[in-house]
Parts: sequence; C-alpha cells; structure tokens
Amino acid sequence: MRINVKEAAEMLRTHDNIIILVHSNPDGDTLGCGYALLRALRKAGKKAEVMRPLNTGKKYNYLFDDLGKQDFEPEFVVSVDVADIKLLDTDVREQYGNRINLAIDHHPSNCVECKNLLLEDTAAAACEIIYKLLLELGTELDKKIADCLYTGISTDTGCFRYSNTSAQTYRFAADLVEKGADGAYINRIMFDTKTKSYVILERLVMDTLEMHFGGRCAMTHLTLDMYEKSGSDESETDPLASKTRQIEGVDIGIFVREKTDGTFKISLRTLEPVDASKICGMLGGGGHARAAGCQVEGTLAEVKAKIISAITEYLGQ
Repeated sequence: MRINVKEAAEMLRTHDNIIILVHSNPDGDTLGCGYALLRALRKAGKKAEVMRPLNTGKKYNYLFDDLGKQDFEPEFVVSVDVADIKLLDTDVREQYGNRINLAIDHHPSNCVECKNLLLEDTAAAACEIIYKLLLELGTELDKKIADCLYTGISTDTGCFRYSNTSAQTYRFAADLVEKGADGAYINRIMFDTKTKSYVILERLVMDTLEMHFGGRCAMTHLTLDMYEKSGSDESETDPLASKTRQIEGVDIGIFVREKTDGTFKISLRTLEPVDASKICGMLGGGGHARAAGCQVEGTLAEVKAKIISAITEYLGQ
C-alpha cells in the first residue's frame, strides 16, 4: 500500500524494536538513511538497529562509529533506499525479505514486496525523504543526524553536480549545514580522498576501456582478479561507475563488475535524453533515468554483448 510521510511517521511512532535494512555494497544514501533513522528512533526512546553489510567501506565509519549495539527481538522491519529485495545481502534477504513492514525509497522501479511503501521518485536521494520524515516525527536534527542526511544527499547528487539536484535539494542541504553537518569534511572524504589500492584499481579498470556507437558509449569492466592485483575490494568500487560518463561525447557510460557468485553487475550512467532505467529494465534491472543497474549471468564477453544488444535495441539501431 502506498502511504505518505505523515502516515509513515505515525507507523514509526507506534512501533518499537525496529530493524533497518540497507542494500548490499552500500553507498552514502542507503547508509545515511539507515543511520539517520536509527539515531532519530533511539532519541525517541525506541530500540533500533541497522543490518549493516560486512563490505561497508571504512570511509563511512563516521556515520556509526559512536553507536553501541542493541539486542532485541525485531518487531518492525524498515528498508531504506532498497529498490528490490535482490539488492539485500543473501542472509538478510532470507531472514527479512518477506517481512518488510515499511519500504522508504526514491527509485521509480521499486518492486519491494512490503506492507507499506513510502515512495517519492522525484527525490534526488532517499535521504531527502528521511529528512522530511524526521521533521514530521518532530526529531531534533543534531549534528550526527545532519551528517548522515547530508552524506546521502551529497553522494546521490555527485556533490550536487547531477541533474537530479533540485532547488529542494539545496534547501535541505543548507538546513543540514545549519544544523551542524560538516559538508566540507564529508565532500572531501566522499569525493577527493582515494586510497592507494583504489588508485591502482581505477587504473586497471580504465585500461579496459571500450568505445561503442561512434563514441557515444564507453564501457569498462572489473574482474575479481583485479581486487587481488590492487589490494582493493568491493567497498571501493562505487566511484568507478561514473568514470566513463565523464569522457567528452559520451552519453552512455557502462561499468561491468564481476561478483563472487559468478554473475556480473552492470551500472549504467547516462546523460539526457538517454534513459538508463529503460535500458537496464530490458535486462531485469531498473533505477533512475540517469543512473540504473542490473545483474546479468554469463561470461564477461556474453554479459558485455547483452548490454550492447540492449542499448542497440533502445537506440533503434
């Protein structure tokens, strides 16, 4: 059932012992949502915990490193920034995938089976929805909560560079800075600071660059052996998805990443008028118009051929 912010706030007021689910290979938006909501719930005297994936990048530690663990029997399950239960870690999906009471998301392609869905697909980040939800709950937005929300908004807008950035986005971010969010620190950690292992990994990935459709499309890939060669891991791959779209003349950027289960995750980043969600939808995925993804089985060559075929069909070539 679709609900609004006011109805979602009332649900959270009347429930306790709340488990919050974030997607695997977590980014700043899903983690920002999860920990902002957790902190607000605990301030209200409720017990809450985030099911944080093991591969959470160390750069996000400031979101939760002061929080202790609470033990309780879960009574209410909330997912944040999760468009599909397939995006949850396997053990989390098996335990809670069919028990989601409230899903909060901004992806138009959301297909989570849940009792209640708070979906605002015009929001630049799911943290914008959480921001409004916490105001509805009457939560005092302290520095820690502001840092969480600012992180999600900044990362999902590419530090306010992407076309999803709206006037509302700037207003929310300004309020969060006034509430104590350290925007300079967060932006530096998220966008300007790179580990040595990431730099090596990026070089290996960019060496795989392929150009298609007369230069309109650029594709790179990452294989499991590249982690070993670079000393990096899955938690550092997020920035690689947008690298190909930065090339002049490219309006379709593709990043193909091998996963440990033998499948490949495809991340698509596009410029107008190309709709990334429609292309990924052809392969069973989804997302936003400018950023979408899907998971495809096959060899690396087969997977790359499938995405090129989908783009060819989309472009009508």
